[in-house]
Amino acid sequence: MKVAIVGATGLVGNVMLKVLEERNFPIDELLLVASERSVGKKVNFKGKDYEVISIPTAIEKKPDIALFSAGGSTSLEWAPKFAEVGTTVIDNSSAWRMDLSKKLVVPEINANQLTKNDKIIANPNCSTIQMVMALAPLHKKYKIKRIVVSTYQSVSGTGVKAVEQMENEMAGVKGEMAYHYPIHKNAIPHCDVFEENGYTKEEMKLVRETQKILDDKTIAVTATAVRIPTAGGHSEAVNVEFENDFDLSEVRQLLSETEGVTVQDNLDVNVYPMPMYANGKDDVFVGRIRRDGSQPNTLNLWVVSDNLRKGAATNTVQIAEYLVKEGLV
Repeated sequence: MKVAIVGATGLVGNVMLKVLEERNFPIDELLLVASERSVGKKVNFKGKDYEVISIPTAIEKKPDIALFSAGGSTSLEWAPKFAEVGTTVIDNSSAWRMDLSKKLVVPEINANQLTKNDKIIANPNCSTIQMVMALAPLHKKYKIKRIVVSTYQSVSGTGVKAVEQMENEMAGVKGEMAYHYPIHKNAIPHCDVFEENGYTKEEMKLVRETQKILDDKTIAVTATAVRIPTAGGHSEAVNVEFENDFDLSEVRQLLSETEGVTVQDNLDVNVYPMPMYANGKDDVFVGRIRRDGSQPNTLNLWVVSDNLRKGAATNTVQIAEYLVKEGLV
């Protein structure tokens, strides 16, 4: 099993290596790949130093699987070239997510759609992954009509530069800005770029990707995405209207029985999900489960997950694990 990590020196690439090690993914040969300026750098994996190589060099070596986290333009240019030599690419960028010929996969929900012919597989957006993890079992049971979601997203979702901006501001140090405004002691209602409709790309990802993953274009979704000064972990306030009524105890049970979801919902002792405690974990945490009294068949949830793990690296590795287990690579 020859595995390439494309974008190995980035935030998500680092977490991918950590997750591969923790889950003991079967690797006979590891190729660490990054941009030309990182070629020759050393990166440690399982106590051994590996030299970073270029993308063309990695393609020549024909890996079985390539895990991509190097940005959309890199994925658009190079993922097809890996696919041409027989590599199965699992891509973390937004490049292929809405391509009708590509599968958009959260393994617990729709990995069974994958076949040997899927040579480029898209990993969904971090905020979408955690939301659909909580909503998929409920959709199956009660059928979702409409979702209203507000996100509270960590600076790590923007990248290293944003984490450094926040740390500089906390320390009172002037430095490079990842955002138009200070993030420390602030909340910025602007994740990714604005589209013509006045929504950001991040907000529209929640709309389009949710419909694709749950395979239901009738689900109405509206979103507001906000960047907040936390270092790791995205939070979401999710209001979901169903076609059919539900019982709260049944909702809690369904979520408790869902692989990859942990219910934290005991108000008597102030138990509810928080990004500080989800950081470094793979599960999606759900709490504040309550009925919306303003209209029928409507539920409120608070959903929290580590955006670099289940929101990116872990989901990617889980897709790779499924491919290996089913003999698709």
